[in-house]
Amino acid sequence: MSTAYVPQQPQPTTPTAASPAPPTPPHASEATRLLCAGTYLDSGYRDRVIEELHLNEQRIVAPSLGFDAARVLAHALRARRHELLWAGAIIGLWLVGTAAGGRLLLFFLWPSVLLALAPWIRGRSEQPSRYRRLAAFLLRWWGRLAVAVVLALTVLAAFGGSGDGSSSGSYDSYGSDYGYSDSSSFTDTFSPADIVDTVKPWQAWLTLGVLAAIGWCVYAQRNQFSRALAAELSPQRFPDAAGDPAEQADNPRFQRLKQRIRLEQHAPLVMYHEARPFCGAGAAYDTWVLAVELRADEEHKEQLPLSNRTILERIRPLLEQLRVPSAYAGPGVRDRLRWLEIDECVFLPVEGLLTRDQAPYTPQAFDEHRARAVEEGAEKRRHFLRIRVGGWEEELVVTVFVRIHTQGRMLMLEIAPHVLTPVRADFKDADRTAHRFRHNSALGKAAGALVLVPGSAGRSLGQLGRGAVYLWRLLTGGYAGALPDGPAVSVRELGSAPAGSLFQEMDVVRYLRSVQDRVANGVRAALAESGYETGEFVQKVVNISNGDVNIGNISGNNTFAVGSHASAFSTDSGGAAPQQKGADSNGR
Repeated sequence: MSTAYVPQQPQPTTPTAASPAPPTPPHASEATRLLCAGTYLDSGYRDRVIEELHLNEQRIVAPSLGFDAARVLAHALRARRHELLWAGAIIGLWLVGTAAGGRLLLFFLWPSVLLALAPWIRGRSEQPSRYRRLAAFLLRWWGRLAVAVVLALTVLAAFGGSGDGSSSGSYDSYGSDYGYSDSSSFTDTFSPADIVDTVKPWQAWLTLGVLAAIGWCVYAQRNQFSRALAAELSPQRFPDAAGDPAEQADNPRFQRLKQRIRLEQHAPLVMYHEARPFCGAGAAYDTWVLAVELRADEEHKEQLPLSNRTILERIRPLLEQLRVPSAYAGPGVRDRLRWLEIDECVFLPVEGLLTRDQAPYTPQAFDEHRARAVEEGAEKRRHFLRIRVGGWEEELVVTVFVRIHTQGRMLMLEIAPHVLTPVRADFKDADRTAHRFRHNSALGKAAGALVLVPGSAGRSLGQLGRGAVYLWRLLTGGYAGALPDGPAVSVRELGSAPAGSLFQEMDVVRYLRSVQDRVANGVRAALAESGYETGEFVQKVVNISNGDVNIGNISGNNTFAVGSHASAFSTDSGGAAPQQKGADSNGR
């Protein structure tokens, strides 16, 4: 007797127990799935992913917060392979059709190039310049009209052509006599106007058949992507990374880089480029430094030693309390703060390494660097307490880097909040696009493929050309033996939207204020417990390089604002100050 399978139900939790549900693994997160789908949708994004993670193998991968860069690379390479195969098939059909059909297809080639150039001239910007829009508009309609004219003449030749391959001839302005033989050639059909007279009906029908075959290739390519979204990229099957065909590609270079990326992307040791220390963390929200003089509190008879580690250990329990839900929330609370992650990381410059494999990612090496970096104020090697909240299925990632340093009876508190905005809207709509295509009528699918046929030659030539350029760079660029370098870009940041929704912005403010409040309270408590005054920390306004920080009543309602000309006021209503944004992780 068989019984039905019942999925495991969520177990009730007590409000005082900090037992959050296990978060989704990075390789199975929604952000990873959408970025993988984006490699099929946007060739420009796909090329940047392959260039950063596959071509420049000397670069250490940027930290992958909430996603798996290796899996994105796997699908980027798979999408490019499919693109090149279909481009080769389409160009092959053009060549065969041109040779067998009296070179009639050559009349479609020039409009096809114009149609392929129009998007390139317009650019990828949402608001291109007026000149780009005008030039793209003229090229697009010029190509469409040319295709319409040649196609109409080809249809007329197929149904009403003379069929004898001869004509009375024509005389040009110079008096040259053009005669026609039984086997027409491209020199015979010297203008589209002569197609009806010079092309045999079977040649016209062959040309139309080749165009139909090209249309089928375009349809099959789109159908292949829609089937991938319904299969290995579907929310149900995507968590099974072992069954993903992109992961199983028989490519030694990819398999080697995949292992390297997965070793580096989530390691607590961050190898960085000097110009881009927080690459991968997203946009910076007003990094600031608070400096306070350590003065003995007269109410305490003696002062205890105050080390950086002591302050960090005082902060950590307060941050961990954010995981505990409210007593009135009930057992099914789903606040993302329950999944708040707290760890320690050490930033090391990549300069000085001879090979990428020399990066000290072993646990023993990290423990040694952490023990030495936590108490030092060095410039290049830096220790941070890293607090991360992955909201909206890891699409909205808030990371706060906290660093404490005491030197010369001064306490320096560095807080560097960063936010990764959600994945691009067109990537998020990939499921809708594929679903609409799969459930469209036969007429709709045919029409969608036919409108792409005229520009297929130009697009395919461009795709094959980019593939050839990449192969040339791969063979001659010398990347395999280059000195190691820090990450240049993050594929997660490349696939991010400029801003999130209003709900997401509200969540960012809530996460940041919760973390910053607990950090400030932890530092204040550590100062008080060690016998130092806290008044200056509570009230002093510190000028920082990128703005002002005004802190008021931290010992009371614990409110403070960060940003240029920002201020905080303690009120009974607990109103939040406006959010002040800064530059991105690269300082822009």
